[in-house]
Amino acid sequence: MFTGLVEKNGTVRRISRGRGLVIEIAFEPWREPLEPGESVAVNGVCLTVACCDATRFTADVLRETEERTGLAELKPGDRVNLERALKVGSRLGGHIVQGHVDGRGTLLEKRQKGRDFALTFRCGRVIAAASVLKGSIAVNGVSLTVSGLGSDWLQVDVIPTTMRETNLGLLAVGDMVNLESDVLGKYARRAAAAVPERPDGGDCASGGGLTFETLAENGFV
Repeated sequence: MFTGLVEKNGTVRRISRGRGLVIEIAFEPWREPLEPGESVAVNGVCLTVACCDATRFTADVLRETEERTGLAELKPGDRVNLERALKVGSRLGGHIVQGHVDGRGTLLEKRQKGRDFALTFRCGRVIAAASVLKGSIAVNGVSLTVSGLGSDWLQVDVIPTTMRETNLGLLAVGDMVNLESDVLGKYARRAAAAVPERPDGGDCASGGGLTFETLAENGFV
């Protein structure tokens, strides 16, 4: 479990592709050293530390993770966002982030808004449908608020500090990012789509679960 508040920047030292993808990342030492077996979010992807010392660690990457994220496209020298797993009792300054990336997004526009920046990503219909305005989204592991939303795109506004201290500031139009929708939104969408069974074996709602039509009929919209 993570918060989406990036703690450090790391640098990819090595990518090996033997029987599976292995990534090695260098970083400035943490006050409490990493230990083998703990979880670290790398660009928003939860990875398990396989081996480590004070300034580097290696992690194995599942084939499923390769296919769903951009880790396989990293190169030596690339900058990555790092966050260690949340401790019980720690402040939850961002939002609940699992490190389970839903898919990739592509930067469509990077626009300055006074002091801040607006980043617009093509995210696909599934991620867009699981998002809401003013809801949370993790972009490369950074907890951000959705400020614009369409059928297959979303926009986030980013303060200068975040642009400077994460790799979001290095993005150019066409670059790919890892996206994780708010887990609460995903469960709500799943629950709304479910069709419960009546005791007689029939559906409680013919044709599907909760819809805008059924909400309107019951005075909610």
